[in-house]
Amino acid sequence: MEKALWYLFAGSRGGTNRVRIVKELRDRPRNANELADQLDVDYNTITHHLDMLTEHDVVEPSDHDYGKMYFLTDRFGRHSETFEQIASKVE
Repeated sequence: MEKALWYLFAGSRGGTNRVRIVKELRDRPRNANELADQLDVDYNTITHHLDMLTEHDVVEPSDHDYGKMYFLTDRFGRHSETFEQIASKVE
């Protein structure tokens, strides 16, 4: 998981936006539209990042299609210290 986190947040384009998304989701679950509004980022960009974060088991979507909410995974939660270390270098 640590390698995936380094890749997602520090080793590829868009890492800064993915850090911002994760920080928003720590406060509470949100849908893509809420994230786009909150972070002032295009909706399509947010959905791209959410797809990447889902693929790497950082976030998981709810079962609903309309207004699908995103949550941080338990697996990601066990690596929060690594995330904080990476985030401090990316910001």
